[in-house]
Amino acid sequence: MEVWSIVVAAGSGRRFGGPKQLVELAGRRVVDRSVDAMARVSAGVVLVGAADQLADLTTSGADRIVAGGATRSASVRAGLDVLPESATHVLVHDAARPLVPEAVCDRVVAALVDGADGVVPVVPVTDSLRSVDGVPVDRARLLAVQTPQGFRLDALRAGHAGDADATDDATLVSGLGGDVRHVDGDPVNLKITGPDDVRIAEVLLDD
Repeated sequence: MEVWSIVVAAGSGRRFGGPKQLVELAGRRVVDRSVDAMARVSAGVVLVGAADQLADLTTSGADRIVAGGATRSASVRAGLDVLPESATHVLVHDAARPLVPEAVCDRVVAALVDGADGVVPVVPVTDSLRSVDGVPVDRARLLAVQTPQGFRLDALRAGHAGDADATDDATLVSGLGGDVRHVDGDPVNLKITGPDDVRIAEVLLDD
C-alpha cells in the first residue's frame, strides 16, 4: 500500500477576491501549509495549480506540480495523471483547508487499510437550517463534508472515467457503487473561503 496525496489549488478565488491559496497565514502561505500537512501522511504530494500560478508554487514543497483544469474534477484528473505507478491509494485535499489535523488524515488512511473504496471525513451540522422556501430542515440527517477524502486509486480513476464531474470525488466513487465510508472530521479543519476565515485560522494557530 503506497499512499500519495493530491492537493487541489487551481481555484480562482472569486469569492475571496483573489487566489486564497497564495495568501499568507501566520507567516506561511495557505498552500504551503496544506502541502506540508499532506506530506506528513503520504509518500508524496502532487500539487495542482492554475496554469498562471505554477511559478509561484515551486517553493510549496510538493513533489510534483501540474496545471489544473477548468473544473475541480478536471484538476483532480490532472493530478491523477502524474501519480507514480507505485501508488495504490490517494488522498485528495483542498488547499483551502490548511489546518487539517494529522489525526483526521490518519483516520482516513486507517479506513482505507480496512478495505474502503473511499473515505470522507465529516462533522455534524450545528446550525439550525431552513430550505430556500422556508421549510425547516432536520440537521440530524445532515453532515458537513471535509477533505482529505481518501480512495483506492483504481476506484477513483473509475469514478473519473469519461470526464465525470462532481463537487467532490466521493460522489463519483459512490455513484459506481463503491464502498464509501465516513470518519470523524474536525471543526478545526475549516475551509478558507473569505478574508474572515484567514483571521479565524490565525486565532486557531495561536491557540
